Amino acid sequence: MWTRTFWKQALERAFKTFAQAALALFAGDGLGVLDIDWGAVASVGALAAIASVLTSVVSAPAGEPASPSLVELPSSPAPSRDLA
Repeated sequence: MWTRTFWKQALERAFKTFAQAALALFAGDGLGVLDIDWGAVASVGALAAIASVLTSVVSAPAGEPASPSLVELPSSPAPSRDLA
């Protein structure tokens, strides 16, 4: 959790979560860009981003040491299947 990689990945996830929450408000209101309450969008997006960072911190002990994910990656790549 105390690596630069961990925090880069956690912040990337938080930014994506912020964008998803903002998009949900845009789509849910069905309003034009000028009609949106940008303060509410920023507030909801920030809360979602904070929740994402906290989830990453809580997940740190369970997964890869330098990753905010709960999923551990396999040590060797899985064999590929030829679909042809």
